[in-house]
Amino acid sequence: MNPLRRPFRYRYDNITLILVVLNGLVFLLQRIYPAAGGYAALTPALALNGWVWQFVTYMFVHGGFDHILLNMLALFIFGHQVERHMGSREFLLYYLLTGILAGVFSFVVYLLTGAYWVHLLGASGAIFAVQFAYAVFFPQSRIYLWGILPLRAPVMVLGFTGIELVSSIFGRRDGVAHLTHLAGFAFGWLYFVARFSINPWKELTRR
Repeated sequence: MNPLRRPFRYRYDNITLILVVLNGLVFLLQRIYPAAGGYAALTPALALNGWVWQFVTYMFVHGGFDHILLNMLALFIFGHQVERHMGSREFLLYYLLTGILAGVFSFVVYLLTGAYWVHLLGASGAIFAVQFAYAVFFPQSRIYLWGILPLRAPVMVLGFTGIELVSSIFGRRDGVAHLTHLAGFAFGWLYFVARFSINPWKELTRR
């Protein structure tokens, strides 16, 4: 068997809840010790000078209460289902790897555009990958946008992708890392191809 596709033994450890709690604790630390955000957020100039842990830690710091609330709600809602389907070890690998790679991608973009002192923070890259996985695993599931508008999960994901693509072109000064979100989708797609030998488009368009 291809080592890249060797499955983990299935187990469920509620990693989703652990991640939510960990993000909450880090956010509390930020409130108590604001300088912690500067150490943990991904800043290209600092990462170039050896602060390589930021490629991981940026996923656990947030810019405000609204930021962490929306991210953790999405992680809690979609993460539980994806984790139960994947198993906890696979889910943790997927979450961390897509988040790290989204950060690396953003880091390269920032370097190429001269944005050495921008601060990238938040779990959104990994969470967009989790939402993507949910749509691939549960294409018939319906999500109620704003609690009102029913959308099939693939429509939601493809819609978000389109919004992020447009926003990355026309909304560069809104302070949102749209390219990081898109990278989360992209690396989630590649993970399914490389790890599971699944064609996501085929699953997303299944009826």
